[in-house]
Amino acid sequence: MSVSSKIKALLKLKGRGNEELAKHLNISKQALSNKFYRDSFSTQDLIKISSFLGYALAFVIDESQMIILDESDLKNNEEENR
Repeated sequence: MSVSSKIKALLKLKGRGNEELAKHLNISKQALSNKFYRDSFSTQDLIKISSFLGYALAFVIDESQMIILDESDLKNNEEENR
């Protein structure tokens, strides 16, 4: 299953639409459609989408360890790039 398919399924589970997601990502509906068509979501997009849907984006190492990415990681990244 592609990333785009998984995002669409999660949107459906939460009862959210593409227009709302595009607004949250601060992009046009057409730009979002292109991301879905090309299956081209960046890590930043995925972090924002997980936050929008109320989910966590995580690397699961084992049952007791995981690394969670959230919007605070975006802020840190932006500060580091200055």
